[in-house]
Amino acid sequence: MSTLQMNHVNTVKNSQMTRLHKMWRRYKYFTPVIVIPAIMYISFHYLGYWSFFAFVFVYGFIPLMEFIFTGTAENFTAEEEAVERKDIYYDLLIYLMVPLQYVILGLYLWTITSKDLVWYEYVGITLAMGLACGALGINVAHELGHRVKKYEQWMSKSLLLTSLYMHFFIEHNRGHHKNVSTPLDPATSRLNETFYAFWPRTVMGSWMDAWKLESHRLNKMKQSFWNPLHNEMLRFQIIQTLFLVAIFFIFGWKGVIGMIASAVIGFSLLEIVNYIEHYGLMRKQLPNGAYEKVKPHHSWNSGHELGRIFLFELTRHSDHHFNASRKYQILRHFEHAPQMPTGYLAMIPLALVPPLWFKVMNPLVEKHNATVSDEYTKVLEVVEE
Repeated sequence: MSTLQMNHVNTVKNSQMTRLHKMWRRYKYFTPVIVIPAIMYISFHYLGYWSFFAFVFVYGFIPLMEFIFTGTAENFTAEEEAVERKDIYYDLLIYLMVPLQYVILGLYLWTITSKDLVWYEYVGITLAMGLACGALGINVAHELGHRVKKYEQWMSKSLLLTSLYMHFFIEHNRGHHKNVSTPLDPATSRLNETFYAFWPRTVMGSWMDAWKLESHRLNKMKQSFWNPLHNEMLRFQIIQTLFLVAIFFIFGWKGVIGMIASAVIGFSLLEIVNYIEHYGLMRKQLPNGAYEKVKPHHSWNSGHELGRIFLFELTRHSDHHFNASRKYQILRHFEHAPQMPTGYLAMIPLALVPPLWFKVMNPLVEKHNATVSDEYTKVLEVVEE
């Protein structure tokens, strides 16, 4: 084969690889739409030890893959980003997660109330349902909750309802994003704080903060605290109570208990993610008492591909805090932001074993904090611009 022919063949191959790469970048987010229903079906249908399949797949198989395969740091160009931002395909994918979540919940409730299960089957499929509440429901609700369109916010609240965690919509948007990486934020974990100490502090603290934030808003607008038409927190409690009452009338006490257990697992998974996202990273307090602006080095990131796909780019967390309205498909990798040694889905089980967590993360926190100097901050400011 001549040199000219070889060059032509290489050009064709490179062109094909480029097309495949672009297709993968676009359609990879369709993976959860296929995989999540499949693993839930296996757990709910086959039962037995298969009832643990969904949980083991997400927190066993995917973390194993994240240890094997390294992450990516690729960003869109400015021209590509402008196109991707407006592409409704990415919106339709997460809209689809709303009915999907309710189908999974209905199947779970039907399974635990209509079939004669042994105890470990209850445990297995409840873990699976809790996984759906946390990794699918709350995670997608988080993305939609930052949107400005009313119907997207409504979908966010609908997903949070399946985890009985509707106050997250208030506290996360108006509290966490303002106070992240400061002592004022209950959802920021401290250095050497175990997840088991963090959990009650963040669960109760976030709920109480949501009441305070809503009370402050109502006082500012001179509206009644006790009117559920005005007080969204009060309205959330009523909606969640009525939701459980409806489940009781349809599925009985067994359904209510299963729903509550799944919800607790779901929001606990959310809080584990909160725990690992900002562990040990604190903003400096300025002489006037305020805190420095949130920067990329105040969030832990991961570029590992599987976690990025299944969590809809939540692991590019620095860019999310830099611009909360930025859609998931165009979140950027920051070279100077702190990176976890593996993906979020692998770090979550590690966080449940404090000695191992501290052994892995504390040296990384110390190294990172030593790196964040005045000169480094100036570099980050240039990057942000």
